[in-house]
Amino acid sequence: MKITKPYISRSEARAVAKVLRSGNLTQGEVSKQFEVELRRTVKSRYAFVTSSATTGLHLALDALDIGLGDEVIIPDFSFPATANAVIKVGATPVCVDIDLETFCINPEEIVRSISPKTKAIMPVHAFGLCANMDQILQIAKDFKLKVIEDAACAIGSTINSKFAGTFGDCGVFSFHPRKLITTGEGGAIVTDNESLADQIQILRSHGGVRNAFYFEFVEAGYNFRLSDINSAVGLVQLEKLETIIQQRRKYAAAYMDLLGDISNLVLPSIPKGFGHTFQSFVVLLDPEIKRDRVIEEMRKFDIETTLGTYSISAQPYFSRYLTETSHPCPQSLRAFNSSLTLPLYPSMKSSDIKQVAESLRRVLSQNPDRA
Repeated sequence: MKITKPYISRSEARAVAKVLRSGNLTQGEVSKQFEVELRRTVKSRYAFVTSSATTGLHLALDALDIGLGDEVIIPDFSFPATANAVIKVGATPVCVDIDLETFCINPEEIVRSISPKTKAIMPVHAFGLCANMDQILQIAKDFKLKVIEDAACAIGSTINSKFAGTFGDCGVFSFHPRKLITTGEGGAIVTDNESLADQIQILRSHGGVRNAFYFEFVEAGYNFRLSDINSAVGLVQLEKLETIIQQRRKYAAAYMDLLGDISNLVLPSIPKGFGHTFQSFVVLLDPEIKRDRVIEEMRKFDIETTLGTYSISAQPYFSRYLTETSHPCPQSLRAFNSSLTLPLYPSMKSSDIKQVAESLRRVLSQNPDRA
């Protein structure tokens, strides 16, 4: 049993075939329509599809004029793309610790980490649960900082019915196959800021502004565009988003029921008013249990599991690069060592959920490789 599977049908194949027959393959009318539907879905004024969420983060940072000499606060518990985007625009990521109950950035740690060089906060909405945006936005206002939401895992996630990606100056989604909806590879930036939207539009496509006949190049930009082939898949996928979220929540609730009495793991926490979309279902094992041994034992039942995500500062490159800027992150390190992602995707059956839960219960009852 795989950790996840994209929710693909023949409709995506037909949409791609239509684009191929048209001969218009690069970013064109289909991509524009995808952007329109994204705006409608998350209720933002502007949306720009990109070649990935990583290029989307890079583009957002550049469009906000964040670069050499600046610092950007990020959670330590995230996929390294969060830090990589900051580094690639010449800025320095400052890793701060998380709230272990939500796996999201701890606002109190943000305040401790602000310096005269800090220019932005980049919260990550972990596994489909929004970070505490009320506190983060207040901190940003108090210290005059930009907010870029790394909402790679969180399209459709909400706080009091407001969508992830629409709280800060901009938000970035991922459409990688492990995310709720996919375009194969791809991402998007959403924003309500008109001047920021104009800059994103220019930088995304080589820094060019089109006049009646050709481009005038006003910036040193990028080719971070998404093709109409990918966008055609995205349009079909977006129509399925609500169904996908409902199925994920249904199966997450089933896991909660089936695993709730196991003493040596902690289930996901959902604060009041937060709409969790469960891009991943991640539990936290007791620290004395060797998580990697659990992964190995679950494979014997033909069930794929994996870690939650990474402690960025514990990775070889970043452990050298970030020594002067980042505080210790013990909660992130705990999550890195002890989090476990279970299979969850819409095409699963209830019997699959029971099989995973029963297998995990059996593995944990054996106390695998306790330290």
